[in-house]
Amino acid sequence: MLHVLLAAATLSLDPAAADRFASLALACVHKEYPNKIAHTLQSDDDVRAPRTLTPAFYGCYDWHSSVHGHWLLARLARLSPDAPFAAKARAALARSITPETIAAEVVYLNRSGRASFERPYGLAWLLQLTGELRESNDPLYATIKPLEDAAVDRLRTWLPKLSYPVRSGEHSQTAFALGLILDSGAGGDEFAKLVRERARVFYGNDRNCPVAYEPSGEDFLSPCLAEADAMRRVLPPNEFASWLTKFMPAMTLQPAVVTDPSDPKLAHLDGLNLSRAWMLEGIASGLPKNDKRRGTLMAASQAHAKTGLASVTGEHYEGGHWLGSFATYLITRRGVR
Repeated sequence: MLHVLLAAATLSLDPAAADRFASLALACVHKEYPNKIAHTLQSDDDVRAPRTLTPAFYGCYDWHSSVHGHWLLARLARLSPDAPFAAKARAALARSITPETIAAEVVYLNRSGRASFERPYGLAWLLQLTGELRESNDPLYATIKPLEDAAVDRLRTWLPKLSYPVRSGEHSQTAFALGLILDSGAGGDEFAKLVRERARVFYGNDRNCPVAYEPSGEDFLSPCLAEADAMRRVLPPNEFASWLTKFMPAMTLQPAVVTDPSDPKLAHLDGLNLSRAWMLEGIASGLPKNDKRRGTLMAASQAHAKTGLASVTGEHYEGGHWLGSFATYLITRRGVR
């Protein structure tokens, strides 16, 4: 049973929950197999083990999950520096993030044929990790910065060429990544300006998002909510309130039901409940304080949080190796200022 307090306005993290989530990440960031690599072979030389291809982020089943598993450890060690797990978390981060491993990651990312590698989901989570290290004044930030720079360059090149947003409920979705990127603070003011401009171009004129069509059977992100959650980071409260009225007139959402948590695709819906919970709270936070929709949004957030957090058991590795990161993002309110 997760020791998580569901309060009237928000969620809070107690030591038992923090320890549980940290344990999930510690068990996987250096667990190489099973492994699902998204890897384009250019020659026989590219047939290598994950720890050789991407030596910093080879665990947790896939690259992006390894990245946000490391983010989880950095986040919780920052918020609970004296917790029993904190020393192990810092040691795991130091083991992964070295000059040699990061140099190899930069080489891997920049090789020909990998322009779309982990774009945008994994790269956005990478910027969340680097942002966490930077904000906590962790010496590891200087070590990982070359990889941050490479990711920013990749995204800075891609975003102006992207004619249309990607509205999926999985890794390719644009809106979720834009939100993570803006919150990370990576790339400086000019990069943030580009991201905000692209969000306005992609979504500023959207109307009547078909919430009733959600979710698709393998979603872990809501196309409608993620878009609204991105736009509340871009628009001032009154303008956002007006945009939201036109974009999402209906706000009735029920938590998704997972029929087989051991199936890695069906278990995406566990993540959907968690991401919906934080997006609903984020949307509420972007509205004027007297907006009557805030209460409705927060009630829906808490319902999704209750269902989603109950699924973070660690029982099924392929289906749940990543859920601890989503739970930590929700509980620590990383996306809500």
